[in-house]
Amino acid sequence: MHSFFTYVFLGISLAAPIGPVKATLINTGINKGFFRAWIFSLGALSSDILYMLLVYFGIAKFIDSPFMQTLLWSFGCFVLIYTGIENLLVLHKTKAKTMTKTNRIRHTYIAGLFMAFLNPLTVLFWLGIYGSLLVGSSEPLAGYEIFICSGAILLGIMMVDLTMSLLSSSASKVLSNNILTGISMISSLSMICFGVYFGVQAYHSLF
Repeated sequence: MHSFFTYVFLGISLAAPIGPVKATLINTGINKGFFRAWIFSLGALSSDILYMLLVYFGIAKFIDSPFMQTLLWSFGCFVLIYTGIENLLVLHKTKAKTMTKTNRIRHTYIAGLFMAFLNPLTVLFWLGIYGSLLVGSSEPLAGYEIFICSGAILLGIMMVDLTMSLLSSSASKVLSNNILTGISMISSLSMICFGVYFGVQAYHSLF
């Protein structure tokens, strides 16, 4: 039980920092409400699960190759800059209404999935942290132990995502439009900055 909560805390501490995915999550919660933000976070969580499986089955070594790293940096750069600019262009519009159409929900889920999957920082995290979890123990973990530890990490990540979704969607009800616009602008600019950083990394990996 002590180890379980340790891994939950690990998931919380790793998910808490504001990166490109979290910036988009906050922006989604402010502009489109809790439900859409939560769906976005589930898409990002699906990407985490996929990387966990890749690391577990040893396929992640292929993703860690120079070619794939350059590809991820490049696509991540494009997605983040495009999303950041798109958000900046609609700052003047009123808060969007919550949409429940299946295709819109699917679009939000896919956006979270691809933004997290194309984030090279996610790759480095799962290769480093989760890879060391599997092979770094003094004794190899049994199958059920890996399942429990992985579930604990994912639970910690989900707790952070749920909290951020609630806070960002609640902010739209209590804060003024000017403050909400400012927060959205900061999160959008941070996406663009991360995108530029990813682009620089892609350039360095090529030359």
